[in-house]
Amino acid sequence: MNHIVCKLNTDDKFSISEQNIEIDLTNKDYYHLSFFNKARRLYQFPTFFKKEALDLFYISLIVFFADRKIIRSKSADAWTREITLHIPVLELNKWQENKTRLEEMVSFLSGDIWKFEFREREENETEMKFSAGMEKSKKNFIPDFFCMLSGGLDSYIGAIDLLQESKNIAFISHYGGGKGVKPYQDLVISNLIKEYSLPKELFFTFNAVPIKTKEEIENKISLEDSTRTRSLMFFAHAILLASATDKPIDLYIPENGLISLNIPLTNTRLGSNSTRTTHPYYMSMLQNLMNNLGIAVTLKNPFQFFTKGEMIKNCKNPNFLKGTLANTMSCSHPDNDWKLRKETPSHCGYCLPCVIRRAAIEFAFENDNSYYRIPNFDKGNQAPKELQSYKIGILDYKNNMTNVSFKIQASGPIQNKFNEFEELYKRGMNELMKLLDKYNG
Repeated sequence: MNHIVCKLNTDDKFSISEQNIEIDLTNKDYYHLSFFNKARRLYQFPTFFKKEALDLFYISLIVFFADRKIIRSKSADAWTREITLHIPVLELNKWQENKTRLEEMVSFLSGDIWKFEFREREENETEMKFSAGMEKSKKNFIPDFFCMLSGGLDSYIGAIDLLQESKNIAFISHYGGGKGVKPYQDLVISNLIKEYSLPKELFFTFNAVPIKTKEEIENKISLEDSTRTRSLMFFAHAILLASATDKPIDLYIPENGLISLNIPLTNTRLGSNSTRTTHPYYMSMLQNLMNNLGIAVTLKNPFQFFTKGEMIKNCKNPNFLKGTLANTMSCSHPDNDWKLRKETPSHCGYCLPCVIRRAAIEFAFENDNSYYRIPNFDKGNQAPKELQSYKIGILDYKNNMTNVSFKIQASGPIQNKFNEFEELYKRGMNELMKLLDKYNG
């Protein structure tokens, strides 16, 4: 069992007898955390953040810290970790009541076994400063919606569709330590600002990354790179901001339904690093947790029953999308270009997100002008292997396409609208088939 002790107040003397990792979020040596560096931006909201949302925000940071620091390969099965987090919270009773819900949700998200031990704390100096500052500013920025904006094609389409209806939307972006996503986020934001004449103040970009210790650097110890819990931390930034509107509000998390289901193409891909970011079961658990905590934020994925191709085809501003979609990033490892000493990050062309993107664009527009490093799956060692894996998955689908009931639950239970999910899966696989049938593997 791995224990991590979190501290959020400078006078916190809490300790445990078990061997553990300690993280003090009042100390900047542990985390690159930009949220509270943006006082001027945050002071425009009408009220201070809801305490339960603050707790969830810090919990998400510690979960992500553990996700990066505790290496899967050192576990008994080289994958599943057992992690206990000791976390101080402002609303102790509520978290004690929802402890099991949180543990089940995070365990499902990451595929590990998580335990949470809570203790009570008071507001720290940073929180008291911001509470006073927001009260003094008397600003009253209340957007109609909040929307996640990752820099990817799905969230870009979601933003475009929402902006066709309202321009009073707060967009939330997050970037990590790599250099592959941030340039595309900047391009996406620039394009939206220009097309819809938007003020920059509607866009919030945050950075939250655990820092390597001196020992980790000296001993060349790598961080875990599966990072399945990143989405919780990403969402928690938006949930925290939304809580400062002091009213019920919607948070849009746009993602195509096929990726959302996270169905492995073959059994060999069950242990992959793909995430359950917007899986309907995870989303329902997070929504249930927020409801029980009294956080009045409603999660919405408007594309739950759309394939990526259907999202593109039905976009409410198709000409703008077609002219700018090459400025979005869908690849699962865009940083590889930096490792190869290229000037700018780009799509690999063969990872599953790239393949779904390519199939979708060709489905909607016939031609795809995006740049891909290996579009024909014919270079290096990994691209041909991936193509062969996809081909096996497509063959399996063709042989069993009349019975996909078990397939759509491979990554998590489907609790309702079963027929709709089955039909979505079939349409998504047909998009993939049309692209992959052009290549031999």
